[in-house]
Amino acid sequence: MAEREPYEDPDEEAPIFAIAVAAELAGMHPQTLRQYDRLGLVVPARTQGGSRRYSLRHVQQLREVAALSAEGMSLAAIARVIELENTVRGLRRQVRELEGRLQVEADRRSRVFAAAASGSVVTLRQGTRVRRETDLVLWHPHLGSGQ
Repeated sequence: MAEREPYEDPDEEAPIFAIAVAAELAGMHPQTLRQYDRLGLVVPARTQGGSRRYSLRHVQQLREVAALSAEGMSLAAIARVIELENTVRGLRRQVRELEGRLQVEADRRSRVFAAAASGSVVTLRQGTRVRRETDLVLWHPHLGSGQ
């Protein structure tokens, strides 16, 4: 029997739901979703033909709009909350990207250079043991920069 691929969670940003499905998932009428789109509360992606396509994140936002509205918050206030949440989401994405780039740079800088018996320069990963009879450590970025 062939082994099955592990199930992956769908991309929460992927615009996959038609308006009727998104409305059902959010517990709303499709006309409400159209109104929220016009007001800029929850703006779905569009197909080439102009049909609305909602993502899982949009459905979550629709549910949040309903909950905040039920608590008495105005649509203008809800729009501001969503705007701020989108800003935070973008900033978190940017922080993850910068942390990844920082890690790549830290890995790049944590190299040790040595001379092989042939005289060529070789790069060693930090923590790699040098064979004393054939290699000689020449420079380490952290030690060479006065740190």
